[in-house]
Amino acid sequence: MRDFSRRGMLGLGAGAAAAFGLAACGTGGDGDSSGPADKARDGQADAGKRPAKPIGDGSTSYTGKQPNQPGKPVPLEPGETPPQFVVFSWDGAGEVGNGLFPRFLKLAEDHNAHMTFFLSGLYLLPESKKRMYRPPNNAVGASDIGYLTDGHIKDTLKYVRQAWLEGHEIGTHFNGHFCTGSGTVAKWTPAQWQDEIDQAKSFVKKWRTNTGWTDLPSLPFDYDKELVGGRTPCLLGQNNLLPTAKKLGWRYDASSPGGRQRWPEKKMGVWDLPLQAVPFPGHSFEVLSMDYNILANQSQNSTKAPPHNYPGWRKQATEAYIAGFKRAYETNRAPFFIGNHFEEWNGGIYMDAVEEALKHIAGKKDVRLVSFRQFVDWLDVQDPKVLKQLQGLDVGQQPAGGWKGLGRAA
Repeated sequence: MRDFSRRGMLGLGAGAAAAFGLAACGTGGDGDSSGPADKARDGQADAGKRPAKPIGDGSTSYTGKQPNQPGKPVPLEPGETPPQFVVFSWDGAGEVGNGLFPRFLKLAEDHNAHMTFFLSGLYLLPESKKRMYRPPNNAVGASDIGYLTDGHIKDTLKYVRQAWLEGHEIGTHFNGHFCTGSGTVAKWTPAQWQDEIDQAKSFVKKWRTNTGWTDLPSLPFDYDKELVGGRTPCLLGQNNLLPTAKKLGWRYDASSPGGRQRWPEKKMGVWDLPLQAVPFPGHSFEVLSMDYNILANQSQNSTKAPPHNYPGWRKQATEAYIAGFKRAYETNRAPFFIGNHFEEWNGGIYMDAVEEALKHIAGKKDVRLVSFRQFVDWLDVQDPKVLKQLQGLDVGQQPAGGWKGLGRAA
């Protein structure tokens, strides 16, 4: 029933307001001073007032430009310190009755943050219709994450709609989450990835037909235009996904495992935004910046380890995130990416850890809590020569002479 990125064995751990124009992230582009809660409510009200143009069967609709977006990104000025971008992302993005989806929407609202929610298409398909799903190299209707109850599908629709209206990004985590065996996504061809994406989009765009529900509001976006990136199950199969992603016009992929804390580059014409290796307190090795990978190194993949371990592990997880942030913030300002799941593993300590980390990070000078889409919006307007300088900085490396030389002729 749950979405697991079962990848604890990745080889890691096993042995600026001005930067976006007038407005800081979380506000509208007009530079007004409304708080995030007011802006979120206004955005939802505006979307409700504007004529919605149904798309297809009405599961989705065009309601105009997404509310609650940053101001238009602008290039860095010569000698300007780059912002510290931080992206909190969520794999699966289904509400399964544990209240985690609304919990983190509220946290984002309270701290003027935007996030990326990688929605699994199957989370909008009733189990009674599971034979509609034909996964590559797997049996019809198969899924390693199961299917949600009707009630949980309705909750997921509610919070996905709310998330978009509050300015968050809706990406994709594809469908059946196959990580092992002959049907693993690691072996899928570009054509099979295309088929999987087509199905994931269809389940989002036709949930009304597939469920028969007519009393729920549509999702207020055109998913064909909204979807510009994703994260593969277990961080597998990126090489064969990328040709398809490029053909579809995707702007980024967040599936690389074990990335270092450096400024990203494009791979096959698509921004490669990996989860990153960060310091792991108490150990000489580093750990991947995702809740499940921290769990795998703490409890050997057990999600229900003895509770007496929880306080220490919660502290260790929190400190790992903060250490990764601090290393980037105080040196090369590489963007910091954190991956999560709406899960209560080991007593919910990883949810507590990411909340505490976000609270620690939010509000610091130059910090921008953004979605992946908002981050690549910024990347795409930068001077290529400036990006090359940033990409040349190694993990923990400060620019020689400080930031005053950034973008200036040698």
